[in-house]
Amino acid sequence: MANSQGVLHNFNAGPSILPKEVFQEASQAILDFKGSGLSILEIGHRTSLFQPVMDEARALLKELMGLDDDHEPLFLHGGASTQFMQVPMNLLNENELACYTETGTWSTKAIKEARLFGHVEIAGSSASSHFTSMPSQLNVPATAAYLHITTNETIAGTQWQQIPFDCGVPLVADMSSDILSREMDFNRFSLIYAGAQKNLGAAGVNIVVVDKNMLGKVERKIPTILDYRNHIKEGSMLNTPPVFAIYVVMLNLRWLKAQGGVKEMQRRSEAKSKLLYDTLDSLPIFNPVVEKACRSKMNVVFTITDPVLENEFNTRCMEERMIGVKGHRSVGGFRVSLYNALPLQSVEALTELMKEFAKIKG
Repeated sequence: MANSQGVLHNFNAGPSILPKEVFQEASQAILDFKGSGLSILEIGHRTSLFQPVMDEARALLKELMGLDDDHEPLFLHGGASTQFMQVPMNLLNENELACYTETGTWSTKAIKEARLFGHVEIAGSSASSHFTSMPSQLNVPATAAYLHITTNETIAGTQWQQIPFDCGVPLVADMSSDILSREMDFNRFSLIYAGAQKNLGAAGVNIVVVDKNMLGKVERKIPTILDYRNHIKEGSMLNTPPVFAIYVVMLNLRWLKAQGGVKEMQRRSEAKSKLLYDTLDSLPIFNPVVEKACRSKMNVVFTITDPVLENEFNTRCMEERMIGVKGHRSVGGFRVSLYNALPLQSVEALTELMKEFAKIKG
C-alpha cells in the first residue's frame, strides 16, 4: 500500500480535524474580515463586526441542539478542565452531595475538583475493569444536587451508549469529545459543557449549555467571572471573549448544518466506527480493548497482540501520512479519533493498511 497522492489522514484526538471549508474561510478572515481591512484577530469584540458572529454561533447551537428557552448556550474561555471546578462552584453547596460516575481520566479529574466544593459520592465506577467498560448500575440518592457523567472518555475509548436520563436528579455532562455527533434530547440535561477543540472548533473556547433554573441556589459567593449568571446577562461578553475560536466554532456549526445536522453526523459516525471495529474484530493481530457494548464511536482504542510490532505499525501509519494514531502516553497502544469532520475515506485507508499489516505480520 502506498499513499501515492500524499493525502493526509488526521486522526488526532484534539485539537482535531476540521472541515477544509472552515479552514479556508477562517484563513481569509485572518487577512481581511468581511472586507473591513481588519483581521478577525484585531477587531473589537463589542463592535458591529463581531456581534453577528456571536449571535449566529448562539443561534446555530440552539437550533442544532434543539434547545428550549430555559437552556442558555455560553461561549467561555478555557477548556473543559475549567468546568471541573466551575460546575460545582455554581451548583453545589458545601453541605450538599453531588454524584459522579468514575469512567476514566477525565471523569476522575472532574471528581477531584468537585470535592473542593462539597461532598462527592461515586454513583458508579468502571475502575475495576481498568476503564474498559461503563458502569452497569448507578446508585444516585434522591438528595443529590446533580449526577455528573463524562459521555465519552477519549483516553479509555468508552462511551455512554444509553444516557442515564432516569437518574432522578439533574444531569450534568462533560460532552467534549462527542457533542453533536449523535441525536439526543439535549434539553434533558441540566448542564452540558464541552471544550471545542475535539468536535466543534478550535482550541480556546468552551461551550456551556445551562438550564437557567439550576442557577442561584448556592450559598457561597462566586467570583464575578465564574458565575454563569453574569455570562448569561452579558451574552458571553462579560470580558473579552476568544474571538477567533468562537468564529471557527460558528463556521463549523454552519458546515454541520449544511451537511444535514446532527442526524447526518450520527449516520456518518456509525458508518466510520462500524468499519473500523469490524476490521479490528476480524484481524487477530489487533486487540480492541473496550467491551463491545461500551465502545466509543469517537475514539477507538486498541493494541497489537505482539507489543514488539507496535513501533512498526506506528511507523507504517506515519509513512502513509496517518497522523495521531499513537495512543495516549498514559495507556500506550493506539487510538483513532473519528470526529465529525473526518471523512469515511480516511477510515477506509486505515483499515486497508491494517489488513495489509496483518497479512504480512500475522
